[in-house]
Amino acid sequence: MPSTTQTAHPQMGLLIAGDFPRRFATVTIAAGQVLAAGSVLGEVTASKEFKLSEAAAGDGSEKPSVVLWEAVDATEGAVPAETMLTGDLRASALTLGDGHTVASVRKALRPFSLFVHG
Repeated sequence: MPSTTQTAHPQMGLLIAGDFPRRFATVTIAAGQVLAAGSVLGEVTASKEFKLSEAAAGDGSEKPSVVLWEAVDATEGAVPAETMLTGDLRASALTLGDGHTVASVRKALRPFSLFVHG
């Protein structure tokens, strides 16, 4: 199970949309990505690493499951990063991968108690 953490960042007010309890966990971000806070991520089944969720991925990451809490640069290799496991999120602050819409992400994240508003 990922460790639970929380790091404040300047965009917190832009990302948070309500007062549903927030929970965080550190996950491994797959190499080859530069991601903004608010990126919607999916877990690659084989590696258990996370990457920007794209609807046509086919490796497990096509299913959104967490939202990146902090900006990360994984261009040189996989890196740990904090993600939101639960909470209220502003749709306008999310970064969506190809093939996803606010509606598709809202539906996919709801079972994880991540609620997308707006």
